[in-house]
Amino acid sequence: MYFQPKFAAFTILSLAFAISGCNKSNDPQQSSTEQTTDQLKTVSIGFQKYGLLPIVKARGDLDKALQKQGIKLKWVEFPAGPQLLEGLNVGSVVLGESGEAPPIFAQAASPNLIYVANQPPAPAAEALIVAKDSPIHSIQDLKGKRVALNKGSNVHYLLLKILEKNGLKLSDIQVVYLTPADARAAFERKSIDAWVIWDPFFAAAEQQLGARALATGQNLVSNHQFYLADRKFAQQHPQVLKQIVTELNQTTEWVKTHQDDAAKLLEKPTGLDFNILKTSISRMGFGVTPISDKVITEQQAVADAFYQQKLIPNSIKIHDAILKTE
Repeated sequence: MYFQPKFAAFTILSLAFAISGCNKSNDPQQSSTEQTTDQLKTVSIGFQKYGLLPIVKARGDLDKALQKQGIKLKWVEFPAGPQLLEGLNVGSVVLGESGEAPPIFAQAASPNLIYVANQPPAPAAEALIVAKDSPIHSIQDLKGKRVALNKGSNVHYLLLKILEKNGLKLSDIQVVYLTPADARAAFERKSIDAWVIWDPFFAAAEQQLGARALATGQNLVSNHQFYLADRKFAQQHPQVLKQIVTELNQTTEWVKTHQDDAAKLLEKPTGLDFNILKTSISRMGFGVTPISDKVITEQQAVADAFYQQKLIPNSIKIHDAILKTE
């Protein structure tokens, strides 16, 4: 398997970061977001091994930009988006990045987080794949077959849309819920018939195992990456937040035109081959922009689908997690 020990934590589920003041209050009810702008001395950024944020960390431009304001960056690694957003909801972090699914679960648990910005759609970065010698050649061939995916992840929604497009339902297949690491092992053993997965696992399966994509997210889903923040922090430190978003956007523009260099920066933290990373990066969405009404509508569709599948306990309104500005 391609998952090296240092990369195993990342395989728990599918980037992210956090900001805090330098001095913790003795009052457990007081979060770091209750500090004033002139007290903000440290910005702790959480990240995963793959994605935009480890590239931002390696390049150091955001560190330099905030250092000019007397703000120090502290980088904190998270195994996956859900853990990071859990930290945001309990106040231990105030800014993070995640795919489409984790913020839906986080919002269902707490009204604390808000959507700040997103990267453009990256539908080609996730797919439903089968083994290179599989007799399955169409979605219809999946009837009665074992299809693995990470429960409640972005690809859970992708599977729903693929089946819907082809006139099938979840009950027409045998759904097997597995983490990426376990699904990879099952895929290699052929104990599952298909796997719905995202990059870089998708690219690794293509290049190392010769996996075939029966369908990608193209024309079905957006597969956005979102930046989310603690509501109080966003209200109290809007200029710092705006500067961070600007720096992130500039980094994605650099990645877009320096994809080989970006892949090299990710080789060590991920333990993945350069060519796998290069393929994954080429399928990213480049740019970081404020949340639009169109993106809110698309994210609401994901939330509604998860509620209908009883993946979240209550229905939510994405608009409730958008910071109201005058």
